[in-house]
Amino acid sequence: MTTFNVADQMHALGAQAKAASAQMAKASAAVKSTALRKLAALLRTNIDALQIDNAKDIERAIAAGLDAPMVDRLKLTPKVLETCAQGCEQLAAMPDVIGEIIGMKQQPSGIRVGQMRVPLGVFGMIFESRPNVTIEAASLSIKSGNACILRGGSEAIDSNKALAKLVQQALSESGLPTDAVQLVQTTDREAVGHLIAMPEFVDVIIPRGGKGLIERISRDAKVPVIKHLDGNCHTYVDDPCDIAMAVTVADNAKTQKYSPCNASESLVVARGVAAEFLPKIGAIYAAKGVEMRCCPVAKAILTQVKGANLKDATEQDWFEEYLGPIISVKVVDGLDAAIEHINHYSSHHTESILTRDHMHAQRFLREVDSSSVMVNASTRFADGFEYGLGAEIGISTDKFHARGPVGIEGLTSLKYVVLGQGEIRV
Repeated sequence: MTTFNVADQMHALGAQAKAASAQMAKASAAVKSTALRKLAALLRTNIDALQIDNAKDIERAIAAGLDAPMVDRLKLTPKVLETCAQGCEQLAAMPDVIGEIIGMKQQPSGIRVGQMRVPLGVFGMIFESRPNVTIEAASLSIKSGNACILRGGSEAIDSNKALAKLVQQALSESGLPTDAVQLVQTTDREAVGHLIAMPEFVDVIIPRGGKGLIERISRDAKVPVIKHLDGNCHTYVDDPCDIAMAVTVADNAKTQKYSPCNASESLVVARGVAAEFLPKIGAIYAAKGVEMRCCPVAKAILTQVKGANLKDATEQDWFEEYLGPIISVKVVDGLDAAIEHINHYSSHHTESILTRDHMHAQRFLREVDSSSVMVNASTRFADGFEYGLGAEIGISTDKFHARGPVGIEGLTSLKYVVLGQGEIRV
């Protein structure tokens, strides 16, 4: 396909999405919920067919030498598809926020001023690997009354096409425009360049993938971008803490699944509990094959752990998102040092404190500068489904509009509305 044809195709998708967005913005809550429930049903009745298409992508990925975490992200298992279906149903059951008016206040002039929640319009979603993002993006787009243009990675093209067909079927059967959710059919990278440079059609871009992709889009986009670059998430084990609980949570935060951006990549431990805590968590990490990149104090304690894979941490390790069985380990003097370390090295995604001290917990919540901050819970909970958002379009570590998991409200905007009874300005 030539550059000209790609440009022409993307322009057509943009124009169609813009037209569809006007129809979606005025669609009733009942119709949107119907479409979401139909999509959930279609996902469940097409599990076998979807896995056939998904197998093509997995076969190509393995043949191309993609590493295990990347192949894992491609899989549309029955469990993954059921989670997608549940997300659709959860969204369908949630109140419709479009059109709600908040903060209405009477002014001295007599006018009443408030804010109405409205759809953003059209968003472009650019993502890699995980084909389930097609459903997450589509379902949130439907619920929030937007239109979207989806561009998945070439490694998941067959899975994405199959899922997009089901989305359009659900839209059609519900009386909504099929152009409300469109998948870019070409794997030509040129398509991305056009998608992020169409402000006449696209209101916001949401990239979801590797750091390289997001850096490129942030640099070249001509429309606003909702993004996070990486997920260097921290688990801080405080003094005092429940050691048994801390071991359980720190294990889950790292090893429940290595590939997500909310997996803990850095373990920060207060000096007062390090001698008791580190050998316990170290034994678990060693048994699971997790490499520990340690500060000198942590390494000295962990040396006693049989089979532990220990390396000296470099300065870069404190910044690193490993997305695999590696974790950095740092012993600090206490809460102040932990907060300072996290705020300096974190990607501002998700951080958790494991503590028995209420005041320490409150300080951690206030002072740690990240989009999600937790007390006595695994960082793995930092996603839209677990937060009750139905699904998420992505994670934002920016400080405007949307921050943290981006669900329905993150895909809306507020406009001022003014109600009067003939008032004039004097």
